[in-house]
Amino acid sequence: MPDVNIPSPALQIDFSYALGQIRSVYLQDALSKTVDDIDLPTLDNQLAEYVPQDSLKALAKRGLRGELVFSMPCMLEINPFLLGYYRLLLGFSQKEFYTTKFGVSGFKSMEVKGILTDRNKDRLPDLCVGMVGSACALLDGIGVDRVSKELLDDLTLLTVGPQLRGGANVKKGVAGIVDVFEAIHEIVEHAATESTSGQIQITNAADRKVFIEFAPDPDIVIREEMNASSIRNVIAIEVKGGTDFSNIHNRVGEAEKSHQKAKAEGYVECWTVVNVDRIDMEMAQRESPSTNRFYTYIFFEIR
Repeated sequence: MPDVNIPSPALQIDFSYALGQIRSVYLQDALSKTVDDIDLPTLDNQLAEYVPQDSLKALAKRGLRGELVFSMPCMLEINPFLLGYYRLLLGFSQKEFYTTKFGVSGFKSMEVKGILTDRNKDRLPDLCVGMVGSACALLDGIGVDRVSKELLDDLTLLTVGPQLRGGANVKKGVAGIVDVFEAIHEIVEHAATESTSGQIQITNAADRKVFIEFAPDPDIVIREEMNASSIRNVIAIEVKGGTDFSNIHNRVGEAEKSHQKAKAEGYVECWTVVNVDRIDMEMAQRESPSTNRFYTYIFFEIR
């Protein structure tokens, strides 16, 4: 028998699911969805104001719109998470980017939590001026003739890779979310009409589409399409993948913050999934009163 024993690439498998989540929040998929919700004349006016005409014309010759490269206040105001897209495109790690040296340390909550404070909203023009300058240097360095939508996507992924590999906590969190997503997929697989690495679509008894999706905060959401222009937020699921039982108080408390946000967004049910085999339910309810149901993805339902 050959003396070769290569293990299963578990980390890479986890990353494939994480990438589905990241694409929907930080990469070009998220950018496209935001453009759908924006007033296009406002975006075009801001591009003309902030970006050198030569750069916009060079991109246009390649069939590319300016927002693929240049961050604009109106885009970040509608979707603060997109700051992560432009950071990734420019090749900076979070640790390197959100520093006083760059002058943007206060903006981290936009990428991490999707929160735009009043102070940061006032500073968006300054932020975008700085980002545009760096993006122009990127285009000049690459050479506009080489720029394509695919290349820009590749550049963001090159930054995502080290970010995902940067910490065991990220890996545990991703793996936990993936486990729960796969468990849900197994339950509804018989009724699924479409399925990707980041979304499952089913049709319910009322003949309406139901979407089960990765999300930035909370981790997994279930939404129902009421009609062509209306989506009902049904269930928000927060997954805490850490195995340290002594830290369960903190993790449930973190879930509560996410669920408070979900409740404000109209979610009917909030579920918390933890990776421990026992839990004090009285403590859990105190730490997260917004949680309707607690689960563990070791034995799955515990209540």
